[in-house]
Amino acid sequence: MGNKIWTFQVLLLVIHCCMIYALEAMMQEKVESTIPVSTMSPPEGNTTFLDGSTWCVARAGVSQADLQNALDWVCGLGKADCRPIQSGGPCYEPDTLLSHASYAFNYYYQQNGNSDIACNFGGTATLTKNSPSYGKCDYSVSGSLRSSASPVSKYKPSFILWGFCGMLMLLYFGR
Repeated sequence: MGNKIWTFQVLLLVIHCCMIYALEAMMQEKVESTIPVSTMSPPEGNTTFLDGSTWCVARAGVSQADLQNALDWVCGLGKADCRPIQSGGPCYEPDTLLSHASYAFNYYYQQNGNSDIACNFGGTATLTKNSPSYGKCDYSVSGSLRSSASPVSKYKPSFILWGFCGMLMLLYFGR
């Protein structure tokens, strides 16, 4: 009988820890949502022109070497999805460095909050009010801002702990 009481107390302690962990995670999210985040753009936010959307495209007349370096970075370390500009992709044609760089630059720009800083690439890019989309090549990017993770993914560890607690309860009461 003493062994069952000890096991039950351990189970209660684990549940208590799980609840504290979940509450701390919720409190942390609330604190983070109230902390102002400084940006490098001016307070008025040069994120779009007053009359609509903007796109980031490669600047005509820049050095091909600089453009290639910028494209290599954005498709590599910049983590842009460059599959549409690969052979057979909807944005492969026209098969020019300027066209491919424009697509990749815009993808990065859209995924990083349409901030002026996200459309520089060493001076090889510029903003435009005219959509560069054509045919099946769509320059709009759904789900801008990579940081917009779903709330479920933020709390996965607490769900795992609750599952562990449930398993312990089943083992304890299932005897």
